[in-house]
Amino acid sequence: MPDIRPARVSGALVLNATYEPLCVVSVRRATILVLTAKAVTVADGEGILHSAMNELPVPSVVRLTRYVRVPYRTHIGLSRRGIFARDGWRCAYCRGPAETIDHVMPRSRGGRHAWDNVVAACARCNHTKGDKTPAELGWRLLATPHAPKGVAWRVLGHRTPDPRWADWLDVPMDGQQLAA
Repeated sequence: MPDIRPARVSGALVLNATYEPLCVVSVRRATILVLTAKAVTVADGEGILHSAMNELPVPSVVRLTRYVRVPYRTHIGLSRRGIFARDGWRCAYCRGPAETIDHVMPRSRGGRHAWDNVVAACARCNHTKGDKTPAELGWRLLATPHAPKGVAWRVLGHRTPDPRWADWLDVPMDGQQLAA
């Protein structure tokens, strides 16, 4: 078995036999898929994996050799980190650095804990807003909150994509966080 400890490698993108992105797995799991002929390497990462008898480039993207039918969720689960990634780590009210999340329609007034009612906010704006709505303060949201969509959100969630995955994911690869 190869020594699987490459530096700076977070994972490998797994594609279905039809080149449809499925998920991200560890480099170790991707290597095992390749060694057992369940997948083939489509794009190499950085580094070489060594064993007593073999050398293998670190896989960055692998494609399964057999088609796998996967039932997909129709929605993306709400998470604190996902909200920050969707809003670019910026406050929805003043565009300063976001530290907290805020319910646009406060929960105390019947607001839901859902993508379309939660935004990233700086501590100052969140504290000032309290249990009021933006309209009551004369504020406006700089962007309308919404549920993220697309292959990249389904496959990666809030993680930053590896630039080598650009051909298979629908996100810009300029070092930015995912945007919806």
